[in-house]
Amino acid sequence: MDTRPVLTFQPDVYNRMLDDARKCFPDECCGFLFGEENGANRHFSEILIVDNAKEGDKRRRFSITSRDYMKAELMAAKLNLTLLGVYHSHPVHPAVPSEHDLNVAMPYFSYVIISVYGQDDISVRSWKLNDERQFEEELVS
Repeated sequence: MDTRPVLTFQPDVYNRMLDDARKCFPDECCGFLFGEENGANRHFSEILIVDNAKEGDKRRRFSITSRDYMKAELMAAKLNLTLLGVYHSHPVHPAVPSEHDLNVAMPYFSYVIISVYGQDDISVRSWKLNDERQFEEELVS
């Protein structure tokens, strides 16, 4: 029996997230995930797409401004949802966290990574930090 936390998405939210990854390809996209928790499981019902603020080459890194983070906090309060995580894409790279992803990750958040090799070659995985600051995979359903 799989005991990993289960993440579910409203279909339109999932599709908007994938569309963002396709649109930004070959650069990394990024955004925030909002929803509700039921124990360790999470249901995402909204996203906030933000611009990748990374200076220079955006094919291997993303950056989110403090202003966009504040917008996400305000949006969560306005919608009465919880800010549960961040998504970003890995163009032409697997949907596994990089060393950089680990270095900038915060506890509690789900980190959804969208691997994009082409318009129809996309996979989605999610990760969350454990108490030892290592990523553990969450099940995307």
